[in-house]
Amino acid sequence: MLKVIVLGTGCPNCKKLEQLCYDVAVENNLDMNLEKVTDINKFADYGIMFTPGLVINGKVMSSGKIPTKTTLARWMTDANNA
Repeated sequence: MLKVIVLGTGCPNCKKLEQLCYDVAVENNLDMNLEKVTDINKFADYGIMFTPGLVINGKVMSSGKIPTKTTLARWMTDANNA
């Protein structure tokens, strides 16, 4: 099962990234557990200085931007197959 963490304060970009993760998981038939981290103090634990942040299976994949759907799908399928 993929463990995906979206870090952000709840801004529109953070919500968009969260929805994009759900969309990719459904479209690619991936079993995903998504966690939202909104506590600013916890962002630094992941090395995230800019939101939205994305962590997949413990690895920081992006910070301060929303990856394209194609890129996100590749990251998630690769992590699922690892």
